[in-house]
Parts: sequence; C-alpha cells; structure tokens
Amino acid sequence: MRPVPALLLIGTLAVAAHAAHGARSLAVGTAHPAAVKEMFLDFVQRYDKEYVNDEVEMAYRMGVFAENLVAIEESNAMNTFYSEVNEFADETWDEFSARLSHPQADCSATLSEEHELLHHHHPESQDWREKGVVSPVKNQGNCGSCWTFSTTGALEAAYALEFGSILSLSEQQLIDCAQAFDNHGCSGGLPSHAFEYVRYNGGLDLEVAYPYKAKNGTECHYRPDAAAVFVKDVVNITEGDEKMLKDAVGNIKPVSVAFEVVSDFRFYKNGTYTSSECRKGPSTVNHAVLAVGYHKDHYWIIKNSWGKDWGMDGYFRMGPIGENMCGVATCSSFPVLDEPPKEKKVQTS
Repeated sequence: MRPVPALLLIGTLAVAAHAAHGARSLAVGTAHPAAVKEMFLDFVQRYDKEYVNDEVEMAYRMGVFAENLVAIEESNAMNTFYSEVNEFADETWDEFSARLSHPQADCSATLSEEHELLHHHHPESQDWREKGVVSPVKNQGNCGSCWTFSTTGALEAAYALEFGSILSLSEQQLIDCAQAFDNHGCSGGLPSHAFEYVRYNGGLDLEVAYPYKAKNGTECHYRPDAAAVFVKDVVNITEGDEKMLKDAVGNIKPVSVAFEVVSDFRFYKNGTYTSSECRKGPSTVNHAVLAVGYHKDHYWIIKNSWGKDWGMDGYFRMGPIGENMCGVATCSSFPVLDEPPKEKKVQTS
C-alpha cells in the first residue's frame, strides 16, 4: 500500500496564494496547522531554498506548498500512479510551466528523407538501459530546454549503440546555435529540428567543451574541434502511430518523443502515468523526452530531464500503449549517425 501522509487528509490546508499589483498575499495569513509548517520547513531545508531568511516569501511559499499538498492528495485518491512532494512543491503551475516548451504546430523534421522502419516483430518488452547505451539523467533547471536534452539523449544512445561508449553532449550549443532551425533556446524547440541543425552544422560538441548554463546565450560558441557526434539523417515516425514507434524503440534505438504535461504530472513518483486531461495534438505537446523502452502494451519507459530525484530515478512510465497517451506518439523522431571525419578522434573524458 502506498503511504499517504496523514496531514494530506485535512481538506482545509489549502490557502489562496495570488498576486495583486505585483504584491503577493495569503488569504489565510500564516494560519497553517503545525504539521504543514513542519513538513514545509523540512522541505525548505532538504532543497536548500534561497528564501529561507525572507519571512514574507517564506509565508507565501508555505501557502503554495499547502495548496500543492491538497492537489497531491487528490491525485493519489483518483489515480493509479503515485504522486509525492518534490522540489517543485513550492511553485505555482504558472511558475513551473516555465520549464515547458511553447507548443509548435509543425513537429516533424522538415528536411528529412522518408524512411521505411523495420516491420518485423518487435520484442515483447524492451529496455535499452539494460544494454548500457542510455546516458545518465540530467537536469534542465528553470530553462525550457527539454528539447535539447531529448536531442542529446537520443544522440548519446545512438552513439553508444554504434561506437560502444557513452558521451555527454552539449545542450547549451543547441540553445545558443540552433535558432535558424526553428528552435528558441529556453522558450522551446523540437528534437527533430535539432537533429537537422546538427546534420547541417557538421557536428555537436561534447558538454565538457560547451557546458550547460540553463539560460539563453548571447552568441554561439560552437567549436568544430570539440564536435563528437555527426548526423547523416533524421527519421520521423508517422504522427500518432504507436505501432511504428514501438517498432523503432523495440528494434532500433531510443527515440525522442514529446507529450503534453498537465499539472498533476510534476509530482509524479512512480506507477504508470495516465491522464484524461492532457491532449494529443502536435500543437499541444509541450515537453520533449526520450523513450528508452516499453513493457508489453502496458507502458512506455521514458527518460526525463528533471534530475535523478524526480520520479523513478529520473524516469517515468506512461500508458497504456495504443492510446497515444498525452500525444506521446505525436512528435517522435530519431537520428541516423554519420561516421566521424577520419582525422577526428573523440575524447570521452
């Protein structure tokens, strides 16, 4: 049985936190039950919140925290997946949404050639992590750069499959340099378009050479001598075709996918995520991730970019397969790698 903190059973914990002419206030002041205060103080200490010495901000954040506790309780009462307090529990939905991409109407790679995926039987289940080709989970921070992490995750896995070693590639290069391919830095972008950028740019740098800043840069600092991965082509999976997506993930490699995040997803901890609120169209998906496997027709296994403490060590399950849950099969693609130039020897450390 999943544990549910007793304080969540108190339906009166919610407080109205709102902004008025730039000044935020609490409708119930600081009149929170002792259990909420204690849990909030533990939360502040655990996540090393910078406002710990700001009395006004502490009071406001406690109100938001209390509202989110009620939302978590309600989600656990209604859903089969389990939610819990995490580092986002003191943020409003609007604040949290800054991490999400702005939806784009066209989520396919515009310059990609047509490809026929393998149509033989795929494995009943697949998990590329077990084959040692999935790179460690990263954290995008407060920048809406999920698309860059989906891109590098797919490229890192493709490189490991083809060349036998794990690289860490530069998300910051994509933020700073890929705008000409309809990407927008911390305001969002598309992995399929990012693969195109890498293809026509002539490579993507290692992260050690072009480290992540979690913010938009003022200019591109691409170093051709530090480029480690090269793209020959981009494969788009037919919009909404989970059979084709399953063929690709089962037989070929991890695949970049996108879906619509709605408010209850941010507190996900474990189980198979499902939602009746999220939508499935290409103009509503707002978060790019990496599908690294699946279990039968029950769920996808997906790598997120919110750090290892979120979800199941940075991963989540979404299903059932066959319903295109939240649009997970709406905007999916993967890269085909090119051989590095003969004179280039990649340094992995």
